[in-house]
Amino acid sequence: TRSLTITSVDQSMFEKAQGEKVTLPCTFELSEEDEGPLDIEWVLIPADNQKREQIIIMYAVDRVYNHYYAGLTGRMQFTNLDPRSGDGSLDILNLKASDTGTYQCKVKKAPGVQSKKIQLTVLVKPARTKCSIEGSQEIGKDVTLKCVSQEGSPLLSYDWRRVSGTQNLPATSVLNKNTGELLLKNASREYSGTYSCVATNRVGTDECSVELNVTPPVNTAGIITGAIIGTLLGLSVLCSIIFCFCKKHREKKYEKEVHHDIREDVPPPKSRSSTARSYIGSNRSSLGSMSPSNMEGYTKTPYSQVPSEDFERAPTQTPAFAPSKVAAPNLSRMGAVPVMIPAQSKDGSIV
Repeated sequence: TRSLTITSVDQSMFEKAQGEKVTLPCTFELSEEDEGPLDIEWVLIPADNQKREQIIIMYAVDRVYNHYYAGLTGRMQFTNLDPRSGDGSLDILNLKASDTGTYQCKVKKAPGVQSKKIQLTVLVKPARTKCSIEGSQEIGKDVTLKCVSQEGSPLLSYDWRRVSGTQNLPATSVLNKNTGELLLKNASREYSGTYSCVATNRVGTDECSVELNVTPPVNTAGIITGAIIGTLLGLSVLCSIIFCFCKKHREKKYEKEVHHDIREDVPPPKSRSSTARSYIGSNRSSLGSMSPSNMEGYTKTPYSQVPSEDFERAPTQTPAFAPSKVAAPNLSRMGAVPVMIPAQSKDGSIV
């Protein structure tokens, strides 16, 4: 007896790029014996056999159910709005890498049942490809040009080409297409120019470029000498600044200490002339109250010497002279006028 048959058997594997659209075919034919209700199911078979199959969309009793699988919600639909016409194909929009897997189409119309599996692989195009240079760009050195794509499904292949000049890679270059490294041995000035790298996989390409500038070797000895001289000059300037700062600090400290000592510890000096005048005046007052007999001792006192500042007495002390032992001062040598003191004789007359 003839029953339900799936007719789309030409392709069972699909490779698409991320962001694209894919149509998984599932066309069928019904027989006269198939009298039951029509059911069409699309199931995602996980790669891990321990996990259960997941229904992603279903047509049953003239109605579509597409809320079973959150990962594809809003991105899948039946190709034909009326699957009863014999077309149960599935469209998946805006593909993602996570959509990779095995999809199975099941068509049921009792008593007929048929199914078909389709393998879908979602590849990511190369993207964010970066070029760089590793090694010294000096004449005679080995230079490595690197090319790496931050995104992209394997297997990625890299190819280098020279954009400027002869557009041919140098004769000493060694290319590794799997790693994207281009080794330039014994570089010369002629190697300078712009190099471009193209990253490729089965669904797309991406490109980057880099500028190579091969220069003569750098005079490292001169650089080191200049660095040493500059360091020494810098140290000398720093030492000079520190020395000046310390010297100025010491001078300020000394001025502050001297000013403090004069203000608090040392009394103002007295002049020699004022000391001498005060001393002579006190002796004159004493002479005025003495009799001639008591002045004999003052003649022997050397008044020619001016008392120094050390000859000072405390304010509470007063000179006490014994009348019989004090000699009269030599008034002539002092430049003073003798004072005549009257005396009374035995008969009462004044002499």
